[in-house]
Amino acid sequence: MSPILVRPVREQLEHDRVIRLLQAKYKRKFEVAINPGNEHTAPVGPGPSPWYPDLVLFSSERSRKLVGVVEVETSESINHLEAMSQWRTFAGLKVAFHLYVPVSGVDSARRLCTELQIPTTEIWAYNSIGDQIRFTPVQRAPQAGDGRGGRAVAETMTTRPREAAVAARPRETAVAAKPPAPAKPAAPPRAAAARPRTTRGAAKPAGRAAAPAKPRAAVARAKSAPPRRAAAKAPARKPASSASKAQKRK
Repeated sequence: MSPILVRPVREQLEHDRVIRLLQAKYKRKFEVAINPGNEHTAPVGPGPSPWYPDLVLFSSERSRKLVGVVEVETSESINHLEAMSQWRTFAGLKVAFHLYVPVSGVDSARRLCTELQIPTTEIWAYNSIGDQIRFTPVQRAPQAGDGRGGRAVAETMTTRPREAAVAARPRETAVAAKPPAPAKPAAPPRAAAARPRTTRGAAKPAGRAAAPAKPRAAVARAKSAPPRRAAAKAPARKPASSASKAQKRK
């Protein structure tokens, strides 16, 4: 039996309401049995005196194997005695242990789990807003599909925190440990191809014959000579008439 035998009526109603909401939530993946209030329908644990958690999760297979338990606490049931008796027992069943506490009791629940070394799979906080109840994840243990494996990462973080921090960020470590690549030597500048110098009077390429060079004196005379005037045309002679030809004969 739980050390908390009697809860205030208001807290008990809220407690049972949260249980039924969680039943609908976990029913999507598991076969769920509940023990609200004073009902004892789904026992767990060996021995003649079994325990009755608020929700019991079974696998959906034919074997109906026990896969987890869920315990819902109120502000009055979060204490050292409750943690020592129920929480530690549920955590020792080697199945998933989900703990739901009100928002006001999150710090107390986490402190008790740390002091008493009670491993929890998940810790959730719930609060009521009007007619609705909202659930907020607070803490989640590493699972087998997280990163390099839940248990391996958890053990590494506990025993070797420095190596766990390095394993948590492999990309940054790999980049930091890689030496910088050596700079490539700069290519030498290409030398300009030497062009053959051309001299005056050099023969032009084949195709047209090179014109003979004129002497400098003839060029100078041609430049200093005044421009030639066009020759005046002689007036054209008119043909002599027949009378003038007769006079010349006489």
